[in-house]
Amino acid sequence: MQEDFRLIVDLVLVLAAAAGGGLLAALLKQPVLLGYLLAGIVVGPTGLGLIKELVQVETLAQFGVAFLLFALGVEFSFSELNKVKVISLGGGGLQILLTIVSTTLLSLFVGWVDSPTQGVFLGAILSLSSTAVVLKSLMERNETETPHGQVMLGILVVQDLALGLMLAVLPALDQPIEEIGLAIGWALLQTGLFAFGAVVAGIWLIPPLLRLIAKTESRELFLLGVCAICLGIALLTEHLGLSIEMGAFVAGLMISEVEYADEALTYVEPIRDIFAALFFAAIGMLIDPVFLWQNWSLILSLVAIVFVGKVLLITPLVRLFGYPLRTALISGLGLAQIGEFSFVLSSEGRSLGLVSQRVYLLILGTTAVTLVVTPFVLRLVPQLLEWAESVPWLDRYLTQADVPVEVADDVPQDAHVVVCGYGRIGRNIVRVLRQQQVPVVVIDQSESRVQLLRDESIPYVYGNAGSLYVLEKAGVETAQCMAIALPDPMSSRLSLKRSLEISPDLDIVVRASKPTDVELLYQLGAKEVVQPQLEASLELSAHVLSGVGNELTQVQELVQQIRNSRYATLQNDRPIKEISREVKLATSDLNSRWYVMPKSSPLLGMTLEQMDVRQLTGATLVAIRRPGGGEIDYPTLDNTLEQGDRVLLVGSKAEIAAFDDLAKGEAAVPSGANSCQWVRVEAGSPLVKQPLARLAEQFPKLVGVQAIRREGNFLRSPDDKLPVAVGDRLLLCGPMSVLQALQDWLLPDA
Repeated sequence: MQEDFRLIVDLVLVLAAAAGGGLLAALLKQPVLLGYLLAGIVVGPTGLGLIKELVQVETLAQFGVAFLLFALGVEFSFSELNKVKVISLGGGGLQILLTIVSTTLLSLFVGWVDSPTQGVFLGAILSLSSTAVVLKSLMERNETETPHGQVMLGILVVQDLALGLMLAVLPALDQPIEEIGLAIGWALLQTGLFAFGAVVAGIWLIPPLLRLIAKTESRELFLLGVCAICLGIALLTEHLGLSIEMGAFVAGLMISEVEYADEALTYVEPIRDIFAALFFAAIGMLIDPVFLWQNWSLILSLVAIVFVGKVLLITPLVRLFGYPLRTALISGLGLAQIGEFSFVLSSEGRSLGLVSQRVYLLILGTTAVTLVVTPFVLRLVPQLLEWAESVPWLDRYLTQADVPVEVADDVPQDAHVVVCGYGRIGRNIVRVLRQQQVPVVVIDQSESRVQLLRDESIPYVYGNAGSLYVLEKAGVETAQCMAIALPDPMSSRLSLKRSLEISPDLDIVVRASKPTDVELLYQLGAKEVVQPQLEASLELSAHVLSGVGNELTQVQELVQQIRNSRYATLQNDRPIKEISREVKLATSDLNSRWYVMPKSSPLLGMTLEQMDVRQLTGATLVAIRRPGGGEIDYPTLDNTLEQGDRVLLVGSKAEIAAFDDLAKGEAAVPSGANSCQWVRVEAGSPLVKQPLARLAEQFPKLVGVQAIRREGNFLRSPDDKLPVAVGDRLLLCGPMSVLQALQDWLLPDA
């Protein structure tokens, strides 16, 4: 067979195997990346041996990581990079240095290496994490703009930049110290000259070139131009002795500041995905399953050492730079693998005689296993943190990190609006509110954005908008309204749910990142959800309808009907299975549980509006499964519960336990003339430091105290002897007249 045709056959085999492996992984509800790796093992030389041109396939696979880094650069941009420059340069540099030093000392002490040179080389390999795997996992979960996503990507960028320096220094490792110094100096000079050239090209060359190509209005020419810029700069950095990956990332940064950045990213994404699959399959081809099996105990021990060591190193570093413990833990676990570029370093080290063939194979095996494990780790982290929050002594450490970093002196205390997120959307909201003289306070976790708030004299709380402590400092309890404009879905859901825990009746409007998030946010308690893409569709449709002769009032009524239907008209083409899958995926990041309704439950036959589950328990009911197999995703207020139903609940363990009490009839359910209402106990109230039994003595017709929210904790079915504290929110049930009299009695001046 001709060599060129052989390469085509090999490419088809790899892509077909990757597609099959990805499909199998998706059907098993596993990361598709795992399927790509397994596909590479199967068709590679250690598997069925179907691939003959392994070197050429690996060379083409470099396009995959190049396009991955290019897309990251376009999305990240100089302004985004500036947000995490401190943790990127300081934290990333320290992480690499400390990893090399600690690995060298440990490996010499244990006897893994014969010289400090080999220890430094081993440390350099272990210091790198996988940009491609972490980036792919973050993209799949839409977490690239979360605090932990930004931290991880910032550190990974520095690691990728350091790869060029490592490759330049590697040949001089066994030389005298002055030659190592010269190698480092030359590498730094090259990097500095390239960075200067990149800035110049990014300002004066790339933008005019892209505008010239865009004027042709040819999609093909624009795509070719973007690919040529990406690969051309990548090859230039390779020629300079840096790395293809670094060049591709810098090319993306150059384009990110041009007005055509989004269009460039849209065109490149399909190519990126195809070559990324090829890249991960190529990594799979390097894995020898026989060697892994023969040395499984040693490799698993090395994997455990790498994971534990990097978590213990990275987590404190991220905390050192002022990030919450939750962000630090996720970052530490997410970066705990060995990167795919370590294959390049280890291969170069083997050719220079720094490692033996057996050590080289152990490095490959350990790296491969950590790459496979990483997507599972990132998926399990939310559940691990949820479990940690249920353990009192662990929860204390986690919540300590969620206290505000800083609170402005002029935060309003009453009838104000809380805005979560000071990005482009949040900034516009604040501008409009201030023009109308509406008091406002902003919550944000970015130091650069908080500095803008300081400069503009806007009241702020510097911290995590999903933290109960931060929300309380922002005065959510006394706010008249709240707008959530956070960039990632997970933070938006947490902020929404925890704000309603503090103030169940708060009017909250939320920006949905994707159309598929709209209904879940409504289910979690948002009064209004705005989705930019769907809103743009509505405005364009309204303009067109007005232009073809429809009356403006009729068009406005139609638009309002679509908004009132929660954009249902614009999303009615999605199959039920897809919606069901989205519900489960969205709730996987929150504590959720399927609950079987008891046979004699007093809730059976009641509508969701009548039972008011969120108000009474804090839990949210987001799906119902009927005994016959039918499923109601995102049930409406007029849906009723039937015998044998299974319901999907979202809430803390205490909230789900409170629902269990309600469903079993062990807690009062509003019926007839009875109602339930949350009441806050202020300082000076006659109930402060008194047992709950005092309420029954004062108001005999009161049905009882269903629950107490105290310092963010949900206490269900509290004991009558429990003393009441200032700030407690009591869920009281009884006749409305009694509840009104009780509220008056609880006033401090009563």
